[in-house]
Amino acid sequence: MNYKIALIRGDGIGPEVVGEAVKVLDKVGEKFGHTFTYTDVLMGGCAIDQVGKSYPDGTAEACKACDAVLLGAVGGPKWGHSTDPEKRPETALLSIRKDLGLYANLRPAALRPALADACPLKKETADKGIDLMMVRELTGGIYFGQKERYQTEDRGEEAADRMAYSEKEIERIGRRAFELARLRRKKVASVDKANVLETSRLWRQVMHRLAEEYSDVEYEDVLVDNAAMQLVRNPSQFDVVVTENMFGDILSDEASMITGSIGLLPSASIGDTAPGLYEPIHGSAPDIAGQDKANPIATILSVAMMLRYSFHLADEAQAVEQAVDAVLAEGYRTADIAKAGEKAIGTLEMGRLICQRI
Repeated sequence: MNYKIALIRGDGIGPEVVGEAVKVLDKVGEKFGHTFTYTDVLMGGCAIDQVGKSYPDGTAEACKACDAVLLGAVGGPKWGHSTDPEKRPETALLSIRKDLGLYANLRPAALRPALADACPLKKETADKGIDLMMVRELTGGIYFGQKERYQTEDRGEEAADRMAYSEKEIERIGRRAFELARLRRKKVASVDKANVLETSRLWRQVMHRLAEEYSDVEYEDVLVDNAAMQLVRNPSQFDVVVTENMFGDILSDEASMITGSIGLLPSASIGDTAPGLYEPIHGSAPDIAGQDKANPIATILSVAMMLRYSFHLADEAQAVEQAVDAVLAEGYRTADIAKAGEKAIGTLEMGRLICQRI
């Protein structure tokens, strides 16, 4: 079978890590009898340099013509000072999520066995294992709500950001979380601030209704401040954690750090019909771009998520994940995960070793 993939190589180390992920896809195709064809799509800071805006006309259409999208990284200090939204790489990310209908961000946080000692938590906590899936609502809430600035008579300038959620928005992200839990350990923790926020009270109301429908899945409500504490106190208690946009933005970054390295963690942004978008959670790291120092593992694991969630190729996804674990178990490390005194290998070599073990 042939699968069409849009490649947004992007900025900084993006082109390097995407290059290694493509080699892994081609190796999977060779081993399992699939073909992957690629379409390069311009987006991010490099698009500003080439055509004057971060989200060129036709970007969404080019992606919609494919079965999935692989994104490296966009942005960097070079483009961080413009007040023109079209000249900011972050605008492109928000735009593509909206245009492709990508309302669910899936971010696994798993402590890989070979890197257990890199976990910053106490050994007895890490030894319990960390394997959770953060499910973040991606297209609603305060990030997309109406924004205002106005002058008051007695308080000076004032700003406001509207946080709004509809029943429909909550139900679709909640349903996604319950369906994922059925594929995992059948536990859902819904994070809100229902003791203060009206949006959270609606969120909890809808989630409770869904919990009755998914009676085979264990369900609990967790206030966001408690969730932040529990993630560092005992992360092994969590399986699927679902929450709204801003809470998810913060908690998913916290979850990524307890696994020991941001350079290992993939993510997926998916909707109901549009192609899913898969990307590592690390940034563009312009300080090491072009030096063969970047860790490609997060992007390669993003490819595994693509195989699993967009193409429904579970065996192929597992083969990629097992190859990554095998290389790490043999002691190979890129600079970001190497201990002091350990020899580090480069981007190309890490990619080559993973391909070898598929």
